[in-house]
Amino acid sequence: MNHDSYDDGYIRTILHEVKTVAIVGASTNPARASNIVLKYLLLKRYRPYPVNPVYADTEILDQRVYAQLADCPEPIDMVDIFRRHDAIAAVVDEALALDRKPKAIWMQLGVRDDASAARAEAAGIKVVMNRCAKIEYGRLCGEIAWFGVNTRLISARKPRLAEGHQNLDLDPRN
Repeated sequence: MNHDSYDDGYIRTILHEVKTVAIVGASTNPARASNIVLKYLLLKRYRPYPVNPVYADTEILDQRVYAQLADCPEPIDMVDIFRRHDAIAAVVDEALALDRKPKAIWMQLGVRDDASAARAEAAGIKVVMNRCAKIEYGRLCGEIAWFGVNTRLISARKPRLAEGHQNLDLDPRN
């Protein structure tokens, strides 16, 4: 897999298929990217689980925080990593040790670890590096185009609203 450039279909498939997302490195600070993405995923009807041993057994945005991936109450579809580069290998190892492996491992903007990505892909897990799930979701469903951002999508078709407030659908067939 070329991790320098992702096909829109690859990203769309991941975001469409996953329902449970572990936010590793979740923060209580509302200005931190992990907190913003957690809030966004809640609005988009995902089931996010904040994971951070510092805040374990507390709550972030009314969501219980877990110390590690294995503590989450249901199988995780995607592990969204908000940690420094030197912590990625340990998070990927933790994900690979789960009874049911996640469908995807997502490393946020500025985060890349090719060796860890190769280990995850060898185990059949899709990997995205140096991308933000919130930005990609907004780009693929046309939300950020409302703010004048070039989404690389050209269509005369009116975006189809899904359930919820300003919740556009990821499905390109609609």
